[in-house]
Amino acid sequence: MSSKFVAQNYENSKLKPLSEKEISQRLQNLPNWTREGKSIKYTHEFKNFVEAVSFVNCLISPSEKAGHHPDIAIAYNRVTISLTTHDAEGLTQQDFDLAEIISKLVSDWMPGNVCLVVEGSG
Repeated sequence: MSSKFVAQNYENSKLKPLSEKEISQRLQNLPNWTREGKSIKYTHEFKNFVEAVSFVNCLISPSEKAGHHPDIAIAYNRVTISLTTHDAEGLTQQDFDLAEIISKLVSDWMPGNVCLVVEGSG
């Protein structure tokens, strides 16, 4: 079996909708994330608007690398992130992979962090 075939099967499996049991199991590993219908959501409050926007800028690179983009709402210092796989019409492993990356970014966040937005980044 070629490595290209294995990689393609892995990518296809990431887009397969997860069962209710799989979703529940994966959510247990993501503190502060909640399920809302066909999405998982996370809200975090930062010190101010500048930090909130700086954090959102930090999501660009990992989202581009994953080819998966969250829905994001900013309300002054509060950032709400929603993940779903629209093509699969529900939650997939891809959503949980990106949620783990986002959770890590939040846990590593330091006041004053800045992520620059570079045209064509990703």
